[in-house]
Amino acid sequence: MAKGGAHFTSQELALVLSHYDIGIIQQIKPLEAGNSHAPKQVIFSDTGKYLLKRRAKGKDDHFHVAMAHAIQQHLKDKNFPLSRLIPIKDTSNTFLELDHHIYELFEFSNGTRFDGNIESVVDAGTVLARFHSILKDFTYQPMPHKGSFHDSKAVRDHLKKIGSEKNDLTEKDLRKTIELLMTMYNNSSININQLSFDDWPNQIIHGDWHPGNMLFGGGKIIAVLDFDSLKVAPAITDLANGALQFSIVSGRPNPADWPDYLDQAKFVHFLHGYCEVNMLSENQLKILPDLMIETLIAESVLPIAATGFFMNLSGTDFLKMIRRKCRWLDKNRRTLADAIEHSLQDLRK
Repeated sequence: MAKGGAHFTSQELALVLSHYDIGIIQQIKPLEAGNSHAPKQVIFSDTGKYLLKRRAKGKDDHFHVAMAHAIQQHLKDKNFPLSRLIPIKDTSNTFLELDHHIYELFEFSNGTRFDGNIESVVDAGTVLARFHSILKDFTYQPMPHKGSFHDSKAVRDHLKKIGSEKNDLTEKDLRKTIELLMTMYNNSSININQLSFDDWPNQIIHGDWHPGNMLFGGGKIIAVLDFDSLKVAPAITDLANGALQFSIVSGRPNPADWPDYLDQAKFVHFLHGYCEVNMLSENQLKILPDLMIETLIAESVLPIAATGFFMNLSGTDFLKMIRRKCRWLDKNRRTLADAIEHSLQDLRK
């Protein structure tokens, strides 16, 4: 088996590829990227270059895949940047169900990973706004799961679980961290609800808008890669998560060494890119720090509640770092609001 996760057998590859009309296969190479439980192969043929993916267990529900493909096709029809799905031979179906697995074949997108360039940050905001605009009135029956990280019982339950389990994570310092995170999460939920969040329209959102799910070229997004987290929620939740993902400062091996602050320039440029397409209301801008606090906490507690770790990082150290970043957001909300307002002055004229 390939190191670190699932793999294709040679017999499986031959059988799957026989269902596609992509010419004579010249070369096949494994691609180690993304979910290690969803193996990928780069296929070179005389008609082009393709990416074959077997969906991971838990991500292979027939309805969810069909819905995601319908959304991708709708986006592609509107010239949204994504990789084209290749249909099965002699059909219009764009995914293959075989031996209790689901397979997808994409036209390969040549691009580079996010390098921190400000032009790329602006475009990430702009493309997210396009995503929301294109799907604002899109419907599918039945619609995807409704919900978000906002005011979530599941998030609170995970926090309680981490604080109550009798294991290495239950020292006094961590219990205090959990208490503070719960307080900040509750306060942010209250602040957001007071601005009539529940009255804002729901629509299909991406659910996982971060740099790792995109390929870039010349400072622009050439392909959005991952549509596994689609759901229905107010678009502002997608924006808050995206703004956080493109401005968070990390990169050091130990979370204890990560700084509290976010990259304010990237934060502002991401929002400016978004507002060039979809201008936000005063209340939407006002609640962004609270939504970012909520998503910071929500994204961290699920894996830590399940395993005690965030990826390969200590759950204790990671949650302490999250607490520091949430505090920074809370204390600097006025500074961020002023920076946003200054950035958007040219768009408001």
